[in-house]
Amino acid sequence: MNLTRRALVKGGAGAVAAGTLAGCLDDVGTANAELDAGYAAFFTLRDWTQQVSGDAIDFEDPVGTGEAGHGWQPSGDLTRDIADAGAFVYLDTPEFSWAQDVAATLEADYDTVAVIDGLADLDADDLLDWEHEVDAGDHDHDHDAENESHEEHDHDDHDHGDEDGHDDHDHDPSSIDPHVWLDPVLAQDIVDTIATGLADADPDNAETYEDNADAYIEELDALDQTFEELIDAADRRVAVFAGHDSFTYLQERYGFEIHTPTGVSPQEQPSQSAISETIDLIDEEGIDTILYGPFEAPDGAYPQLVETILDDSQATDAKALTHLSGTLAEWEDEEWGYRKQMEEINLPALREAVGAQ
Repeated sequence: MNLTRRALVKGGAGAVAAGTLAGCLDDVGTANAELDAGYAAFFTLRDWTQQVSGDAIDFEDPVGTGEAGHGWQPSGDLTRDIADAGAFVYLDTPEFSWAQDVAATLEADYDTVAVIDGLADLDADDLLDWEHEVDAGDHDHDHDAENESHEEHDHDDHDHGDEDGHDDHDHDPSSIDPHVWLDPVLAQDIVDTIATGLADADPDNAETYEDNADAYIEELDALDQTFEELIDAADRRVAVFAGHDSFTYLQERYGFEIHTPTGVSPQEQPSQSAISETIDLIDEEGIDTILYGPFEAPDGAYPQLVETILDDSQATDAKALTHLSGTLAEWEDEEWGYRKQMEEINLPALREAVGAQ
C-alpha cells in the first residue's frame, strides 16, 4: 500500500473494522488539520521516521520496551489512537499482520490519515525469501555505484508505482523475510520513501523532510561502509548465532554467513544433531565468540543454548546481536536509535565473531 488520503466512507462505515483489533471508529472525530503526531509500527521505523520528521511531527512506537515488533499484537484501541494522530508508517508484510490490519482500516474508513508503507518503493529483487541461501564467497559490493544512486535521489520525482506498490512482486508474501531494515543500503531507500510520504501528507514541511532524510541517509551510508570494512578485515566469513536467524539481509549485503542450529523460526527448538554440528563448526573455524539474541536474555544472563554451546565447544565468550525490531530499557536510557545500536552492539559483536580485530 502507498500513501493514501481516502475519503471517509459515509453512512455508518465508521463501524467497519479490519479484524477485532481495529475497533469501532464511528465516534472518532475528524483528523487534525495539522499533522503533528503519528505512529510507526516498531522501533526502527519509529526512529527513522523521527529522524526524517524532526520537530515537525512527534511519532510514537506502540510496541513496549523489551518487546520485539514482529509477532506483536496491539490492544483494541490502537487503531483509534492512530486515527486521532493522523499518520501511520509500517511495512506491508504478514510478519506485521496487525499493522496491515490497521492500515487497511485507516485507508477504508478514515480521511486525512497518512498511511505510508516503507516497502512501497523497493524492487521485488530486494526482498529475500525466508529460505534464501547466502553465498559468503560471492561478494561484489560497489560503494561508488551505491553512493551515486543515493546522492541523485530526488523526493519530488520518487515513483511510488501502482496503487498497491508491489505489481512486480513475484514472491509469495508469506515467504518474504521482513528483516529488510537490517541492510543499511535498503534502509536508505525506506527512509527516502518515508520522507516522500510525509512530504505528500504535509507539503508545508516538505523541504524539512527532504533535508532531514538526506542527512540521515549520509549516516546510513557511513554505516554501510563500516560494515564493508569490517567484513573485509575478517579472519573468517562465518559466525555462529545461538537463536533464530534474522540477519539474512545483512549476510547477503556483505558476503558472510551466520550459522544457527535453529533456523528462522523463533519457535523452532534445535535438535541435538544440529547443536553438535554447530559445535564442530565453532571448533573447526576457531570461533571464540558466539552471538545470541538479547531479547531472549533481557536480564543479562545467557540463554540456555548459549550456555550449552560454551560448555561443549572451544568458544569462551558470547555477544548480543540485535535484530532491531525493538529496544531494551538500557539502550533506551542511552537514547540509542537504530544507528547507535548498530554501532554500539552489532558492529562490536560481529567484529569479535568473525575475528576482525
